[in-house]
Formats: sequence, C-alpha cells, structure tokens
Amino acid sequence: MARSRRRVAVFVSGRGSNLTALLKRAAEPDFPGEIVLVLSNKTEAPALQIARKWNVPCKAFPAEDFRRDRGARDLAMLERLRHDEVELIVCAGYNMLFIDEIFKAYPDAVLNVHPSLLPAFGGGMHAVEDALAYGAKVTGCTVQLIEPGEADGGPIVLQSPVPIEPDDDVESLHQRIHEAEWKLLPDAVALWCENRLVRDGRHVRILSPELARA
Repeated sequence: MARSRRRVAVFVSGRGSNLTALLKRAAEPDFPGEIVLVLSNKTEAPALQIARKWNVPCKAFPAEDFRRDRGARDLAMLERLRHDEVELIVCAGYNMLFIDEIFKAYPDAVLNVHPSLLPAFGGGMHAVEDALAYGAKVTGCTVQLIEPGEADGGPIVLQSPVPIEPDDDVESLHQRIHEAEWKLLPDAVALWCENRLVRDGRHVRILSPELARA
C-alpha cells in the first residue's frame, strides 16, 4: 500500500521563489508532502500566480480587509487550513506573525525559512543587508520551527552557510542565499513529513529513516 503524503500549506508575501522550489520537489514521486494550499497577506503577491500556474488552490487575506481586528484574519486563515485538512504550515517569505491560535492548532508544525544563520541577523526583513553592513564573512539560511510571538526565535531544524564574497552586493548575496534556501526548505519539509524531526526544548533531533518508521 502506498504511503499517504502529508498535506502542506505554504504562506507567502512576495515573489514565490521558495514556493516554486517546494512545488518542484513535491512533484517528485517519492516526496512525502503535497502542497495543497497557498495563502498570502497580499492580493497582488506574484507567488499567488505561481500557485495558480501549478493548479494549487490559493487565497489572499489582505491585512487592509481586517484593519479593525487582525486576529480575525488569522482565524479566517485557520478555518481555511482546517477545511483543507492541512497538517504542516510552511512560511516561505511570509512577512507577518501569526496569533497564538495558529500555533495551538499546529504545535511544532510551523516551519519558517530565514536568510541568515540564526540567531545572527534575526528579527527583521533585512537580514542580507544587515550581514553586509556588519562586515560578516559568512551568512546563510535557516529553517526553524516558529515559536508564538517570536519572528525568528524558534528552534533550528536545518542551516546552510553561504560565504560573503568581497564584491558582493545585496542582489548577488541574496541570489546565492536563495539558491541555498531552494534546497534547504524542501529538505526540511520532507523531514517533517517523514516524522524524522523530534523536538527537545531548543533542540531538534533528526531521526534516521529506520527510527522514524519504527
């Protein structure tokens, strides 16, 4: 009997390059997850067009529609997640924090990708610029489990270093970090979908395939 694939929702705010990487990996026959829903806080996010191109259901919940009650927007998204029987949330360039109800419904099931080697250059949307301004020699990308109320403070799942070259600018460095993210994020999603991630406080242990199946 074929193993069922885990149902994954991807949250996006921008171009959707990480979404594309996830969709390509999920199209492989042995990938353990299926992208069943894409949600955004921006109606015009290019990532939504990518979802439509791949025939993945998608919807925008723009912040301006919920000015009086931001929590109502997240609750509306949570209702959609439950309707689509989503098991894992992946934040791939999503620039807003979730309310606590999302984390209560999805404990240790919200992954986020960030363009630095956390905890360095966390807590904002300018990690690449900050690394260059600081004079760092190495940066990279991190996939983490998100904690309630913390932008980039959750336990680390995977990291990939990216050297900073002497002639790098924001565009060139961001491109190389993206290329690392396009491998790292699908790898982390696969590990979660295979039940190979075990959290112990601040630490995330990766089980062998044999132990995960036991």
